[in-house]
Amino acid sequence: MDYLAIKWLHIISATFMFGTGFGTAFYMFFVNRSGNVQAIAVVTRWVARADWWFTTPSVIVQPLSGLWMMHLAGYPLESTWIRWSLALYALAGACWLPVVWLQLRMRDMAQAAARDGHALPARFWRFEKIWTMLGFPAFSSLLVVYWLMVHKPA
Repeated sequence: MDYLAIKWLHIISATFMFGTGFGTAFYMFFVNRSGNVQAIAVVTRWVARADWWFTTPSVIVQPLSGLWMMHLAGYPLESTWIRWSLALYALAGACWLPVVWLQLRMRDMAQAAARDGHALPARFWRFEKIWTMLGFPAFSSLLVVYWLMVHKPA
């Protein structure tokens, strides 16, 4: 594969990763505020699926394609912008992994509450607060990574 093909793959996977992440976070954040247990059950189920179908493959493709392009272009790993990109990507990943776990637990709680006609348990809302707080450093980090990838500052 040549550099431009890998770059296209890298950009598409970044778009899927950030777009799916932001889009699903938007819907889950606002459906949770609705308090509608049935709606929360549906949205959390689809958010979990979208993370597995779109975000997870993109999370894997991003560093592989990035390192491949870095090698082909001759960028040294010691470049400050590459080190910052990798560190911020790792930070985003360190936030994302617990978010996925939380989403799966929240999905299960919402499914049970919807099925049984109960309110969501207090644990759901504790998880939701943690889920929300982890989103801020994850998305902020990825925005900076986008900036670094485009500008490649010296």
